[in-house]
Amino acid sequence: MLPVKYTLKKTDGKARLGEIETPHGKIQTPIFMPVGTQATVKTMTPEELKEIKAEIILSNTYHLFLRPGDELIAKAGGLHKFMHWDRPILTDSGGFQVFSLGALRKITEEGVKFNSHIDGRKLFISPEKSIEIQNNLGSDIMMAFDECPPYPAEYEYVKQSLHRTTRWAKRCIDTNKHKDRQGLFGIVQGGVHEDLRDISLEELMQYEDEFSGFAIGGLSVGEPKEHMYRILDYITPKLPENKPRYLMGVGEPLDILEAVSQGIDMMDCVLPSRIGRHGTVFTRTGKLVVKNAKYKEDFTPIDEECDCYVCKNYTRGYIRHLFKANELLGMRLATYHNLHFLIKMMDEIREAIAEDRFYEYKENFIKKYTGEK
Repeated sequence: MLPVKYTLKKTDGKARLGEIETPHGKIQTPIFMPVGTQATVKTMTPEELKEIKAEIILSNTYHLFLRPGDELIAKAGGLHKFMHWDRPILTDSGGFQVFSLGALRKITEEGVKFNSHIDGRKLFISPEKSIEIQNNLGSDIMMAFDECPPYPAEYEYVKQSLHRTTRWAKRCIDTNKHKDRQGLFGIVQGGVHEDLRDISLEELMQYEDEFSGFAIGGLSVGEPKEHMYRILDYITPKLPENKPRYLMGVGEPLDILEAVSQGIDMMDCVLPSRIGRHGTVFTRTGKLVVKNAKYKEDFTPIDEECDCYVCKNYTRGYIRHLFKANELLGMRLATYHNLHFLIKMMDEIREAIAEDRFYEYKENFIKKYTGEK
């Protein structure tokens, strides 16, 4: 029996309402997962994440391997105890971070040699090492170590890359020593090519019984939006219906809506916290740069329609002042609001699917967000 189980409760078109059961609790889907790269969602406490109803967070294998080290985290009792978070955790494989190092890394069949971006140390991560690290971290959901080709990339390179991802996936399956308590997701690659996506999925499906879910990788890596949407439309319906579908690296509200409309269940992105730390916030009428001078004497909330702690208690003018004065509270308030905005949006999406009005919700949200008439 796999330790991570998915139940499909309802559909509205291709949009899916479901539940994922993990060793640390249940997750209602579709879900957005805040990113806690280094065992912390930047500027947020675990208690604050619970306040905004975050059900699962993501942490980063590559960064935690570099510091403080996965063996230290294992000694602390695992990532949940180490970071004081008792709800589900997903760890990525470290693949995307390693491959984004560019000239600092070299890919071989065995794995990837790379130089640490922190101190230049020569290091090596293989599929086996990635799973060993994730076993030490003790996450509920682990990702198979894959190769994430850049955009653009030559067709033949993407083809060879996806075959390697499949071979590495098998090595990940064979290495996992916690199959009873850590679910493993396979990652479908293939770039912006439909035929290569088919090949990748077909190869991975030979290990379907070993995977708790399937992710779509290699999107949101710089390709035009129309390519991402086209591939989502093409490959998502072909993923197993009885397992969660995870789109990696997506956090823009409009992209989330499109992903849900194609049948995606899980998404994550550093975007809401990253832009929040730099003074950009989500509102129902689009993004707003609260640091701008025009908000100096604006004593209204970030978003009149938002019921989060920040919007109930603070004004745009005050938050702008915090940013201009380089006060950390400004970053904290903007991040809190942005994460609440997306998590509340997912709550509304699930409610809309349950009531067979998701596509109406999507249309109305987009009109308001973009200012369309």
